[in-house]
Amino acid sequence: MTTPSLDLLFPAHIAELRSRTDRTLAAAGFDGVVFQSGEPLGLARDDQHYPYKAHPYFKWWAPLADAAGSLIHYRAGSRPRLIFFVATDFWYQPAALPAATWVDEFEVVIVHSHDEARAALPKDLSRTAWLGDPLPELGSYGLAAVNPDGLLRRLDYTRARKTPYEIECLAEANRIALRGHAAAADAFAHGGSEYDIHQAFVGACAQREQELPYNAIVALNEAGSVLHYQILQRQRPTRHRSLLIDAGATCRGYGSDITRSYAARDADSAFVALLAQMDQLQQQLCALVKPTVDWRDIHQAAVEKIASLLCSSGILRCSAEEALTSGTARLFFPHGIGHLLGLQVHDVGGVMADDRGGMIPKPPLDPALRLTRRLEPGFVVTMEPGLYFVDALLKPARSSHHAQRIDWDKIEALAPYGGIRIEDNLVVTESGVRNLTRESAAVA
Repeated sequence: MTTPSLDLLFPAHIAELRSRTDRTLAAAGFDGVVFQSGEPLGLARDDQHYPYKAHPYFKWWAPLADAAGSLIHYRAGSRPRLIFFVATDFWYQPAALPAATWVDEFEVVIVHSHDEARAALPKDLSRTAWLGDPLPELGSYGLAAVNPDGLLRRLDYTRARKTPYEIECLAEANRIALRGHAAAADAFAHGGSEYDIHQAFVGACAQREQELPYNAIVALNEAGSVLHYQILQRQRPTRHRSLLIDAGATCRGYGSDITRSYAARDADSAFVALLAQMDQLQQQLCALVKPTVDWRDIHQAAVEKIASLLCSSGILRCSAEEALTSGTARLFFPHGIGHLLGLQVHDVGGVMADDRGGMIPKPPLDPALRLTRRLEPGFVVTMEPGLYFVDALLKPARSSHHAQRIDWDKIEALAPYGGIRIEDNLVVTESGVRNLTRESAAVA
């Protein structure tokens, strides 16, 4: 969606945030709140900083990725005020307020120091909460609270339900990322190293690495078995067998999270077949997404389907039921089926039962599950089944009760391919599901 089109959706987004925040403030016992964008975090014993990332609550209100030191002050029932910090500095380029129509939703005050920022806030902040860095000077502000748990919990709970503006930002983040994925697949086909493939992705997205929502996972061959593989090998492997790339892009602070797996032209036919079957399995799971469905049930369906695939492909020499009850199937699928997505890659509120601190338990066999809620319209989730040959899990299995159920010859043949993960970004609609990733791929 183009920038003007997103700007048209922004006023309704702000109106919804004001309505939600009014209710949240009343429930938490505050009259107002200050959302801080955050300050750059300095490296230890150095005069440089880590790459700056704006706080999610600030980005929720204003799509500003490089406005360190800025504030949004909102008082219940009032127009929000954007206190935009412009440093007086010749070492670094000061922030510039965008010439965009979304700015019209705010009363804008330009400040050049923290003292000016404080002066732009009301004198009496005794019923105002601060959400952001606990700066030393806050002690003199007279605030009611800094990062109060009750207010944070209530905001976290409501953030799960995305506005139409947020959904279209995520849709655009998918379109941008898919350009990168196409370039990465081409670099893989031409024998690129992990570093080459990563650079192809970033270049096609036209985003700096610090703009990406997370460090991209670019894993060749057996490295695909490491769930959060963080290395970018510069040297090309002797043989390209497979690629697993888990990489997203951003749009106005919202990040996509897409994974694709590829087989080389001369890959083992058994791995090629597994890859095709996993893609079908993933789309079957996507079709289960609709309002009121318990996410834990979808995860259980994923475990059952993967167990069946492991048995039908001969990797496991037992029934699917035995693969489940024995726990052997989970050796090959050790993570959750997905999570909430939005301003944060693993967006907040995934296991909350309500906005007062209640939690929905994770299944005992699946402690890594990041989402346990019943789905509601407006939720954006990832769907990411995986099937891996993880040495750290399979090596102990050789001398355990799992050993007799596993065809170790097949493991030896497939382990050099690492694993398979296929991940789409889904919106829960009133009647079912909208697949932001597949629809973007179809347009491309």
